[in-house]
Amino acid sequence: MRARQLEVFIAVMRAGTVTAAARMLNISQPALSQILLHTEDELGFALFERVKGRLRPTPEALEIFPDAERLSAGLDGLRRKTTDLRLGRAGLVRVAASPPPAMAILPRAFTKFRAKHPNMLLRSHSAPIAAIIDMLRAGDASVGVAMDDRLPPDIEAEVIGSVGFSCLLPAGHALSGKTEVTLADLVGEELISYRGNTHPADELAHAARAQGVALSPSLEIDASISAVGFVQAGLGIALIDALLPWHQFAGLAIRPLAAGPEFPIALLTSRARGLSRADELMRDEIRAACSAVLGEGPARA
Repeated sequence: MRARQLEVFIAVMRAGTVTAAARMLNISQPALSQILLHTEDELGFALFERVKGRLRPTPEALEIFPDAERLSAGLDGLRRKTTDLRLGRAGLVRVAASPPPAMAILPRAFTKFRAKHPNMLLRSHSAPIAAIIDMLRAGDASVGVAMDDRLPPDIEAEVIGSVGFSCLLPAGHALSGKTEVTLADLVGEELISYRGNTHPADELAHAARAQGVALSPSLEIDASISAVGFVQAGLGIALIDALLPWHQFAGLAIRPLAAGPEFPIALLTSRARGLSRADELMRDEIRAACSAVLGEGPARA
């Protein structure tokens, strides 16, 4: 499958119709249909079935789609790198981070870095841990920051700090009268927290068992930032990381979780790729910014 065929296949998988996929790629519907048919002919099997005006992926398409997305991400990274080289961006620093450190740590690190190195181009990616690992492996990011140190052997994780959990309460909630909240306080409450089989969910479950408490979120989330709107809407109490600057959001009361587990904050790099001098300087600024943020402690509201 050539690059253009890969691009068309992914667009149709994501869009579900030829019309929408053609619009995404800014090409005509007949041109896209022709590329798709030619791809299926070369592969020797169908990728889609037409059902009521939509394209339904075949089992074969579903099987190859994850690999196709990874290849596409690698090609996108290659295109960006060649563009950077063509434009002479030798001082480019790429950092990938999960949303909490991207919002809480990177702004401070980037500000300090920019003051010292004003001519270097900075690029920030906010992504989940799996995507950060892929970017480090592909060279599309040189440094990662994540709240997890359980990583594959080809990724080096340097723990630079740790942070506990916070409870986001709707304004005026009865528990907002407490200076801190315990897991026992949350029994019987509508709880918003991380989906099962994730690192934070596992840590919370372990802590709850150790304290003889049964917790069962009624609303599961992947990223802690998504909890804000749910709490503001009165859907429950969010039990999430204490790193994000939650006090910036209106309609919330923030209380620390007492005797709860902690997240590691880790600097990630690929063991297979060396760092440039600029990457090393950025890594130093991230370490310093993390220490400063953790030293300030979580704010209340």
